[in-house]
Amino acid sequence: MDRIQEALGAGKSALNEYEAKRLLADFGIPICREALVPDGEAAVKTAREFGYPVVLKAAGDLIQHKTELGAVSLNLKSDAEVREEARRLHAIVGCEGLLVQEMVRGERELVCGLTRDAQFGACVMFGLGGIFTELIADVVFRVAPLSTADALEMMEEIRTAKVLHAFRGQPPVDREALARILVAVGEIGCRYGDIQEIDINPIKILPDGSPVAVDALVAIREGKRERRNGK
Repeated sequence: MDRIQEALGAGKSALNEYEAKRLLADFGIPICREALVPDGEAAVKTAREFGYPVVLKAAGDLIQHKTELGAVSLNLKSDAEVREEARRLHAIVGCEGLLVQEMVRGERELVCGLTRDAQFGACVMFGLGGIFTELIADVVFRVAPLSTADALEMMEEIRTAKVLHAFRGQPPVDREALARILVAVGEIGCRYGDIQEIDINPIKILPDGSPVAVDALVAIREGKRERRNGK
């Protein structure tokens, strides 16, 4: 059974972040290094393996919009900080575990996603990400499936396209790698008709110009039992 069918069988309306990123990885989308653990001591062990600093998040099927819930702790630099934040996060309603992530460095943040339009079907979204997604609303859309040429055109259509160029001594964004992400999101939307929305925000641009997804949400149609638009 695949990830979407398993979630539907369990009556879920969305994949949790860990499950969502596993789905993205199945389609070749680069994701940050992370591990789902049950408690603070396991989080400390994982943080040591990853190397400090790390990010710690509350994880659970009911926890989707983490920032609003205070369910994210950034830049934790020691065992003591991880233990303290683990206790705080476990107190959040709906917390079922902890997601330990490497602290991804990168000044540029982009967003990519999928919406399902009543007329056009699966549509891929791309634009400026992070805290500026809603503030500036600099995004463009294409009907899926996408070709590489479609994805590259989308990058030129946002108003802030210069963010993809060489920036503050850093190289330009690896557009081919970014295009592969956009094409893959369209492929996911076409293959799984039960996916209503995908939100990958942010996609961090590493100092070498390569993109990596550090947060993701996949919403599905609750109660469906079949995939459409593909096998």
